[in-house]
Amino acid sequence: MTPAAFTSAMSAAGQNVSRETFSALETYANLLRKWQAKINLVAKDSLQELWRRHFLDSAQLLPLLLPGNDPITDLGSGAGFPGLVLAIMTNRHVHLVDSDQRKGAFLLEAARQCGVLDRVTVHSTRIEAAKAWKSPIITARALATLDQLLEWAEPYLTSDTTCLFLKGAKAEDELTAAGRSWTMDIERHQSLTDSSGVILKLHNIQRRGQQ
Repeated sequence: MTPAAFTSAMSAAGQNVSRETFSALETYANLLRKWQAKINLVAKDSLQELWRRHFLDSAQLLPLLLPGNDPITDLGSGAGFPGLVLAIMTNRHVHLVDSDQRKGAFLLEAARQCGVLDRVTVHSTRIEAAKAWKSPIITARALATLDQLLEWAEPYLTSDTTCLFLKGAKAEDELTAAGRSWTMDIERHQSLTDSSGVILKLHNIQRRGQQ
């Protein structure tokens, strides 16, 4: 996917990409390629499809966000997907949580060069070791099974929290397994980047026995 094709795909999804936002994403892409030569930020072969596999994969969450500017907590941010992309493409504050110190340094530099450092907080710590805060929106991509994600997300949940989790072909199996311990309202949205992928939009998440 070319950068222009990314913009077209976002337009088709009802999301206009401003010139300023597009420029920031290009800066992000260039910095990612530069740092990738030094540390392993993403799978090497995925750099050839950076705009589809990482940028569009992250940006497809935009139409699923509730109106307003509620902050986002992105668990297991890695190289910033989807969290840093969402920070660049919205006016929301985004908490990026990842235990890798080198990736944390990259995220800070990328946020600075992309002009969003004022609305990004990087937490270089293990998710379960972080001092949790209540978060209205929680995101995660390619991090863990749904059951494990909900375990990690639990300290951040409120009665109004929305979770947006990008999942693959085993999403239904993961929902079945998670349903043994959790109750939740589920919306399924087809992935724009993976024919077998799905975005799970979860509400009213509660551990069974605590209702």
